[in-house]
Amino acid sequence: MTAPFRLAYVPGVTPAKWVRTWQQRTPDHPLDLVQTPAADAEALLRSAGADAALLRLPVDRDGLHAIPLYTETTVVVVPKDHAVTAADEVTAADLVDEITLHPLDDTLDWERPPGGQALERPASTADAVELVAAGIGVLLVPQSLARLHHRRDLTYRPVTGVPQSGVALSWLEDATTDAVEQFIGIVRGRTENSTRGRQQEQPQKKERKPAPARQAAPKPGGGKQQARRGGAAKRGKPRR
Repeated sequence: MTAPFRLAYVPGVTPAKWVRTWQQRTPDHPLDLVQTPAADAEALLRSAGADAALLRLPVDRDGLHAIPLYTETTVVVVPKDHAVTAADEVTAADLVDEITLHPLDDTLDWERPPGGQALERPASTADAVELVAAGIGVLLVPQSLARLHHRRDLTYRPVTGVPQSGVALSWLEDATTDAVEQFIGIVRGRTENSTRGRQQEQPQKKERKPAPARQAAPKPGGGKQQARRGGAAKRGKPRR
């Protein structure tokens, strides 16, 4: 029996479309999804707990491959009656007077977000969302995390001038298996016949067309020769 291809993914990342393609193309090769906290994804790969992972950048590239897939918009999560909801988009400067929550599992890779800081950092993004709902502060996260922790009493707006979170497909350099190659092809949008990309099609030889027959060019004076084909022309006798 074929061992399952183990794909880890972090909160906010939705691998469903790629998993469906995998199942259509390789129905005899099972795929197991492994959800992992963003902070643990790299360690999971290095310990061989997964064959590949959809994780958030940055990642230590020593011994790891990483293909960047997309970059997410950063948003601020606020109560629905918050002042920032009057705008379609806000800047970091618009948040300087806010208490900005900075959870321990923050994925934006900054020392501190704009605005004032709470006395304690929330243990997780989920905890920070609860504090936003209680009116204690605001929260900056990738848009997918705002959607993941959606609440009816909260909303969000895009924020400019702040870090953004990139998502990548990563795997161990010395563990680039056929299954990994297959999944790389899927996330890169290759067709089924070219997914693995290891063998290049040999160029087809072009058939040579027969050269057109050459027609002999007419010789100078051809008309006279036609007239003489019956023999040499007779000369008349000289007149006396």
